[in-house]
Amino acid sequence: MAITIIKNNYSFLSIFFFFLFFSTTTLLTIFPSPSQSQIPSQLLSAIPGGTWDLLQSSIGISGMHMQLLHNNKVIIFDRTDFGRSNLSLPTNHSCRIDPNDVALKIDCTAHSLIYDILTNTIRPLVIQTDTWCSSGAVLPNGTLVQTGGYNDGDRVVRTISPCDDDFCDWTELPYYLTVRRWYASNQVLPDGRIIIVGGRRVFNYEFYPRNLIYKLSFLKETRDYYDENNLYPFLHLLPDGNLFIFANTRSILFDYVGNRVLKEYPYLPGGDKRNYPSSGSSVMLPIRLTGHNETQIPEVEIMVCGGAPPGAFYQALHGVFMGASCSCGRIKVSDPNPVWVMEEMPMGRVMSDMLLLPTGDVIIINGAGNGTAGWEAAINPVLNPVLYLTYEPDPSRRFNVLSPSPIPRLYHSAAILLPDGRIMVGGSNPHRLYNFTDVLYPTELSLEAFSPHYLAPQYSQFRPTIMSVSNTRLSYRDILTLSFFVPAYHTEEGVSVTLLAPSFTTHSYAMNQRLLVLNVVSLLQMATSSYQVSVTGPLTANIAPPGYYLMFVVHVGIPSHGIWIKVE
Repeated sequence: MAITIIKNNYSFLSIFFFFLFFSTTTLLTIFPSPSQSQIPSQLLSAIPGGTWDLLQSSIGISGMHMQLLHNNKVIIFDRTDFGRSNLSLPTNHSCRIDPNDVALKIDCTAHSLIYDILTNTIRPLVIQTDTWCSSGAVLPNGTLVQTGGYNDGDRVVRTISPCDDDFCDWTELPYYLTVRRWYASNQVLPDGRIIIVGGRRVFNYEFYPRNLIYKLSFLKETRDYYDENNLYPFLHLLPDGNLFIFANTRSILFDYVGNRVLKEYPYLPGGDKRNYPSSGSSVMLPIRLTGHNETQIPEVEIMVCGGAPPGAFYQALHGVFMGASCSCGRIKVSDPNPVWVMEEMPMGRVMSDMLLLPTGDVIIINGAGNGTAGWEAAINPVLNPVLYLTYEPDPSRRFNVLSPSPIPRLYHSAAILLPDGRIMVGGSNPHRLYNFTDVLYPTELSLEAFSPHYLAPQYSQFRPTIMSVSNTRLSYRDILTLSFFVPAYHTEEGVSVTLLAPSFTTHSYAMNQRLLVLNVVSLLQMATSSYQVSVTGPLTANIAPPGYYLMFVVHVGIPSHGIWIKVE
């Protein structure tokens, strides 16, 4: 029996498995990191364009904000000052009376709901104050904390915890925030707190649970006089425990504990603006934990794509819709002298969402080809998602145009990853109120699901199915073992195991998402088409803040259905 181990320091556990199962199992090749896109050449030559399915023709509200919870339900909400929605309030709930509302003083409709993925059904929720252009993050215990909004909601914190019955709903904490948080960004921290950064004409940050407020002059420095272009700043928690903050065209390494800028990175070349209302998007590319010892900090790379030229917002409000940016920049922030490496998307995009896929690739979805975010401020919907192959060494092969949606998704649209690997898409309302007639792009109340290439039927024989897991809780540096089934295993490609934190998505920014490629310590064939893989948990909370993650087994670029794991 031939045994190959591509690893210099395999653990005691892998040795134990070797002796235990030598007579009945095969120890397979272990690949410590994904090779290119992990898709074999015969599959990579023609990536299918994916398929679109209409989940709901109307959920009654426009999906402006979305968060997947660990009970496989999705919280969706828009805003209370759109006017009457097409969704009734829950039974036995009285109408919302708000003398400060700019649309309706008395509103008997719902503006939030919970969507059940399994049953494809919705249940209305009750929000009392305005959540327009707010932010959110999930605590380690699975509770969604939503912060800020507009008007009477701009200092409110709202929470909702997962439940399997029909009784959980929003709890509102008025005036919990120190200052107004409208267009702010959130990031879960290693200690489980949430940092809340910025907002419109707000140049500081604070925390949940609340503490003090801290000045951040970088936000003031990056604000353009008229267009602003520093709202919803991109936040990424780095494995060294500091924050990468990007606003407009600039970025810094920030010590939020000591309230000091540790480094300013080079300006993103080209001059295009990347934050709201010019609304590009950003992801932290996968953190690969393979081949690292406990003293090493893994390499980290940030990607920013799309946006709009200087002055585009002002021009759009006066009927001139400038072409969106088609450029992307990647920067290895962990390098001693980092530089931006520029690439070109197949088309210009503004207001697109960038989501990490279980494979480590990135999907760019929704948006427009001209204009910016804002009321009636964009035209030329970009209907085709784009797949970006993160590990592809040839830049000319990284971007792949996928099948178009029939539904434009412009301002106030959103997208999230579902546990089965589909992308759920909703929203689009570029109007001051709900507006369904006599406009070029009506208010959109539908929900769609996009199935990427890896869900195509021709790949079913390569798709792993997770059969069991040794523990649904994973402590830092601990070993976790999964059993999985795959009909046609490719020995030369091996498998990887990824851990993905779901995002709170709104306004072209998927907050808190991160993807870890875990270190595989052993891979065994247990029987025909049955395998067992053991992985090491993340080393620190800086690398993986505590909370609920989706775990996937990825085989030749085809992911399994995700299972929920609590990192603690």
